[in-house]
Amino acid sequence: MDGEVNPYFSHLSSPPPCFPVQNSFTKHFSQNLYTTHQMPISRSVMKIQPECIPCLLKRIIFEAEQSTTDKKMQTRVIQNACKIISDLYNPNISSATLATKVHKLVYDTLGDPDPYRALKQRSNNVAQRLLPKVEQLLTNSENPLKTGMLCSIIGNILDFGIEGASTTPESLMQSFDHFVQEGLGYDDYPKLEKLIKKARHIMLFTDNCGEIVFDRLLCRELKKFNPHIVLTLVVKGEPIISDATLEDIKDLLFEEVVDNIYTTGCFAIGLDFSKLPQDVEKQLNQADLILCKGMANYEAFSEKSYHPVAYLLRTKCHAIAHSLGLPLNINAIKVFE
Repeated sequence: MDGEVNPYFSHLSSPPPCFPVQNSFTKHFSQNLYTTHQMPISRSVMKIQPECIPCLLKRIIFEAEQSTTDKKMQTRVIQNACKIISDLYNPNISSATLATKVHKLVYDTLGDPDPYRALKQRSNNVAQRLLPKVEQLLTNSENPLKTGMLCSIIGNILDFGIEGASTTPESLMQSFDHFVQEGLGYDDYPKLEKLIKKARHIMLFTDNCGEIVFDRLLCRELKKFNPHIVLTLVVKGEPIISDATLEDIKDLLFEEVVDNIYTTGCFAIGLDFSKLPQDVEKQLNQADLILCKGMANYEAFSEKSYHPVAYLLRTKCHAIAHSLGLPLNINAIKVFE
């Protein structure tokens, strides 16, 4: 089912401190045979939609409640968020750009650098409890790399405070098998496999905690599939929502399965290309395949024309599903070459 929507889903309707880190074991590899380029290609650019605003406010309320039980403080957070949204809302900017500014103000108002701290740890713990099941799926699979991608995408459900995401980290224990059986609602894996076969340098931009545990297995399977690749992992530069940082992955032993580990270098939903560390920008210009996990990374990269780029995500948001041309609430691999 190369580049087609799974017929099972055809009935679905759309409801209304920041610095790069490089592992000491990084080796010097020969110059890449294939490189990404910034050239115009045919795809949608994800600009903010009116429906993004209530979604953003819902998440703001959620994270304020995670940080404090003080009703006056929660009210102040909502007031400040509404004011900055009113001041900055512009249909010509991306949702990620506005959300970054709003979340920064909220974190500063709360005086809390990581309101999702406990949820992130719980998410990693739940994912680690699921690892034996995931390992069994990989062992029994005729295509462990594709199965690893599916499991990594299922981990993308570990998001909080928005529609289509998890109610609690522990809910994934009950729903994991359902999502495995659901499979890929949109499947560009055949295209992606061809790109991985010829790749020499792949970058993986990560998303949520919990999900990051399954990303490690995906990295391992990528290395097994193509032992010649240089694999670079990029996590968030500072805590923001439930996304993974260096602190969140320190015990996951990524150094065993990737060649480089960098950060996005700053506080940002997705990533802020204007603040990207020089080393990461250099790696991007040398990479011949970019893998992006989650919706925020899609929002950020849709503003650019790096290619080829593959998005591995769950379409939890109507606006992003529409931008990608996909149904809502499916597991998807979408490739732009």
